[in-house]
Amino acid sequence: MKLNIVNALYALAQESRLAICRALVQAGPDGLPAGKISKLTHIAPSSVSFHMKELVLANMVFSRSEGRYVIYSANFASMNVLLSFLTENCCGGKQCLPAMKAKPVKKKP
Repeated sequence: MKLNIVNALYALAQESRLAICRALVQAGPDGLPAGKISKLTHIAPSSVSFHMKELVLANMVFSRSEGRYVIYSANFASMNVLLSFLTENCCGGKQCLPAMKAKPVKKKP
């Protein structure tokens, strides 16, 4: 799959669009109608439509019609391409070490 990485990063580099993508990822392949996305993300419906246009153009989101509703879903294939690109040279090409366990934060008395 060919993905324009710059366009994908540009689309996700905006707080509302990132929130929308997170909601769609959590919804899974069935996706969500725009109204539900608006409620979950606390973004005005007109703004959701604007941001969806950018996400669809960047190939990060699919849209489909179901009756009078437009259902949006995350394009998991594109997201995987983007993640692969971002981690391609992770750890200098060597196997990454497991994440270190964080030390518990001590509460002040």
